Amino acid sequence: MTIALPLCASVIAPPAWQCIELVSDLHLTPTMPRTAAAFEHYLDQTQADAVFILGDLFEVWIGDDIANDAFANTIMQALRRTALRRTVAVMVGNRDFLLGPEFLVSYGIVPLHDPTVLTAFGQRAVLSHGDALCLDDVDYQNFRLWIRSPEWRESFLQKDRDDRATLARGLRDASLARQTNEPVTWADADPALTKAWLHAFDADMLIHGHTHRPAKHVPAVAGASDSTVRHVLSDWDLDGTEPRAQGLQWRAEGVRALPVSLFPSDGV
Repeated sequence: MTIALPLCASVIAPPAWQCIELVSDLHLTPTMPRTAAAFEHYLDQTQADAVFILGDLFEVWIGDDIANDAFANTIMQALRRTALRRTVAVMVGNRDFLLGPEFLVSYGIVPLHDPTVLTAFGQRAVLSHGDALCLDDVDYQNFRLWIRSPEWRESFLQKDRDDRATLARGLRDASLARQTNEPVTWADADPALTKAWLHAFDADMLIHGHTHRPAKHVPAVAGASDSTVRHVLSDWDLDGTEPRAQGLQWRAEGVRALPVSLFPSDGV
């Protein structure tokens, strides 16, 4: 079977960087105020040289014209303040893929291509939101191909805001219903594609989110070299019954979980 590989961007960490932090799947929304407050607290407290957000920063993003809405503006201004002190890079996910690169740049944020190879501390890591790797979810992959097309994007963004919001709610509800009804095994990184990415991009580490199943896999997937590792980022939820707010910290000595001191236990 021939595997089609995506175009891959490259980022080289400056020699002065000593710490890179990576988070994903915050799914920020006004209905989850503790989670949003915890994220703002994290941005204020982190001492990392760079913060990489690997998709689904927002639960939904129906177009850059919502940036002046109170909630979106609060989050974007927090990111702008952080970007004045350190590098902030954002990759879009399946929930917020309509975040425009020019819009992010206007806030001092570096837009990240999916996938991107990040070279730092003598290693090369493939960064991805992760949804493109979940090939077993055939329905989603077909849906992803459709909504990422320029034609769909142009048609959607030409609709008025109320219509876009209604359509987005419908798509989200359908996605949640599928997740409830499907077995948990359908959404994980495809082993063959994961190995192909690591080989093609000359990397020994893959960092992604999307699946909401935080873990460290060595080797990265079954059948891969024992020298490969796959770090899966957690989603964030400090408003539910099982609070979680996690991420990774990458230094010269290796990758570890973010210190819990960066996250207030009550989300505020």
